[in-house]
Parts: sequence; structure tokens; C-alpha cells
Amino acid sequence: MIVTVTPNPCIDRTIEIDRLERGGLNRAKRSTAEAAGKGINVSCALAARGVATVAVLPLAQDSASTYLRLLADAIPIAAVPIAGSIRTNVSVIEADGTLTKLNEPGPTLTSEDVEAILVAASGIPAASWVVGCGSLPPGAPVDFYARLAAGASPGRRVAIDTSSEALGAAVCAGVALIKPNLDELEALVGRPLPTLGDAAAAARELIARGCHAVLVSLGPDGALFVEASAMSHAEARIDDVANTVGAGDALLAGFLAAGGDAGALGEAVAWSIAAIRSPGTRMRAATAVDRAAVIVHERIDPSRLLRP
Repeated sequence: MIVTVTPNPCIDRTIEIDRLERGGLNRAKRSTAEAAGKGINVSCALAARGVATVAVLPLAQDSASTYLRLLADAIPIAAVPIAGSIRTNVSVIEADGTLTKLNEPGPTLTSEDVEAILVAASGIPAASWVVGCGSLPPGAPVDFYARLAAGASPGRRVAIDTSSEALGAAVCAGVALIKPNLDELEALVGRPLPTLGDAAAAARELIARGCHAVLVSLGPDGALFVEASAMSHAEARIDDVANTVGAGDALLAGFLAAGGDAGALGEAVAWSIAAIRSPGTRMRAATAVDRAAVIVHERIDPSRLLRP
């Protein structure tokens, strides 16, 4: 069982246009809306492939019916009722693949809401992984994910996918896995990381601070996995990208579904490929074609320049 915790879920609205004209009128060619949030995306990817999962989330009462209608029973949830209205995140995709995102802050959590979410996450039995995902809404303390990690045990590992101070606090709390992207990794160590070797060295620093392993999503350069005794790099070069939204969530879901260790990296990247070849947030299943595109390097090239 993999339990996801999403303290700031959202409705993802994706709008497709030819080209974004700042300050002008932009007409959409197509638009979709989906119940989302990073942990929700992870659970949806897992459930679609038969992996047992439960998603813990606050459910804002003013928009609960809309959110549940969009979710359409795709996953089992453990909802904590809160006041307010769920946020809407807008992704604008241009014909050349350029993505512009507008994310709302989300409803404010009270201290009672925060405690209820943590209790709900700890109360689900038989969880092999508890995965905290996404930004923190107003009112959530910076140590929210560190507090989530307090319930970890050898049979109940905790993974965190967030950013800024919340991610730094989780690293120091000794979580089993963190999943930053390159920008988030650079922010954690306070310097640019132009090469694959630089990224690997930065991941080693985070392990020295307390976390056990680091899975770095590198966009067009694939993904890097680093633990105390080993590291590996996987990538895939494809030319039919439809939508990069949710690619990191798919990477994490595939990694955990495949065992959550060094041997899972290739499958994780295959799930990510399936996601970026899918038009919306909900990814299709990874296929043999997706897996065939993946190259896993057991030895990294430290001088390789990383693309933005």
C-alpha cells in the first residue's frame, strides 16, 4: 500500500493555444479540467496500474462536490473536511510545447486541520510508503512534511516531493527519499549545478544532511538516483512531447511501484515518458515502446552538461 498526502490539492485546468500573446486576446483551441495535486496525481498513476493506494487530502467544503465529480472515484481517498474553496491551477500550452503555469495559493489551513491531516495519514494500516507531495497551503507550518516523517519505520518509509524550506526541513528529518527537480536541488545547496556530476555531488550533500536517497528529475536529461552506496542515471530521447505537466509525479509513482530502489529507475523514467506523451494530467500506462526508449547508465558522466 502506498499512501499519498496532498496538503494543497487543486483543480488543474489545461488550456491549449497557438501562441501566448501577453496583453492581448488569446483564444483556446481546447481546455480540460481535472482533479489534481501532486499526491493525487501519484495515486492516480498507481491505481490505474493496479497498485494499492489511498490519497489523504483536505477537502474544501465550498468546492468539494466539483472536486469529487472531477475525481470520479479514480482512487480511494481519506478526506479531511476544511473550510474555503479549492485552488485552481492553470497550465497554458502553446503549439510549440511551451508551458506557462499559473498556480493559486490554496485555502488556509488551521492548526486543527494540519493535525487532522497528519492523523489521517498515520491511521492507514499496511502502508509501505507514505508520500508527502506538493506545495504547502497558507497556514501549514514549514515542518509539515518533517512531522509526517516522524511516523516512519523500517516497514513504513516516507518520501517527500516538495520545495523550498519545507523540503529542507524534510531532508533534515531523515526521510527515506526526496524527489527534487534540478531547480529545487540547486535551491537546497545554494549554487548552480551545470553538470550531471554537480547534481550528483549536491545529492550526496543532502544524504549527508540526513535523507537516505535522492531521486532528481532532470527534465530532458532524464533522472538521477543517488544513495549512499550507488548512483545511476536514466534518460530517453523522444520527439513527441504532448504535455510535461505531471511528468515528475509519474516519475515518482513509477519509482515507488517498481520497488523504490536503484533498480526502479528505468521503469520510473518509462512512466514519465508515458506522462509527457499524454495530453492531460492523467497519464496513460507505460508501454513497451516507452520502456524501449529508456537508457539506464550505471555509471554517470560527471562532465555532461544539463539542459534547462
